[in-house]
Amino acid sequence: MQIHLLKIKSNTLIADKIYKLELYGNFDLQEFRPGRFLHIKCSESLDPLLRRPMSICDLNDNGDLMTVLYRAEGRGTQLLSQKQAGEILDVLAPLGSHFELEQNKNNSKILLVGGGIGVPPLFYLGRKLKALGHEIESVLGFASAKDIFYENDFQALGKTTICTVDGTHGQKGFVTKYLSSDYDTLYACGPNPMLKALQEIIPADKRAFISVEERMGCGVGACLACVCKTQNLEKYKSGYVRVCTEGPVFAIADVIINH
Repeated sequence: MQIHLLKIKSNTLIADKIYKLELYGNFDLQEFRPGRFLHIKCSESLDPLLRRPMSICDLNDNGDLMTVLYRAEGRGTQLLSQKQAGEILDVLAPLGSHFELEQNKNNSKILLVGGGIGVPPLFYLGRKLKALGHEIESVLGFASAKDIFYENDFQALGKTTICTVDGTHGQKGFVTKYLSSDYDTLYACGPNPMLKALQEIIPADKRAFISVEERMGCGVGACLACVCKTQNLEKYKSGYVRVCTEGPVFAIADVIINH
């Protein structure tokens, strides 16, 4: 973990309030692994005071161009959306735990399940898993057609099902309605209600991992703003985990999802 001063290549709107931010840098591919995140300073002033956590959507194989997708909703991300190519961002990274790609058996069937702004980290994960020879299937959920992004990118990885709550694109309803049972490992990221629903329907004998979304303050485990309870007292003896340090990636049965 260190401070990086990264130059913006582009910062463009790709869906309703969703921006694609490309950053030049010198990134260690072993450090910036799928599932880890950045803590971005969105303003040169102290307003807003806190950095904003954002997942890595992709990192090219040369390790010199990173992609981040974010929703411009609060003050910090709205300020970030105004940044232009050539400007410099102050970024603390890489933070958090990552997905363990190497634990999958050869030629595994992988199911990626994403919801809303939880979709981006799954693309980097899926691309890396496909490069290792695994079969990728994705089920991605959005509120409406205007919110959809990266549909073609996921289709390039493998079979992709798009769901919208209002039925304006793809299948109507939530991702849990369209999950295949034919997979070896499931990876998911999305809003807490989606993760909670997955916990309730994924069989105990299935390998499944989730990336948990929680509000963060410091991003380095000091402020305890992102703490949640755990059910794995053997691994996490205190009964609690910090999403920014022990997470955001957990085995699906390990954490008690906050509503």
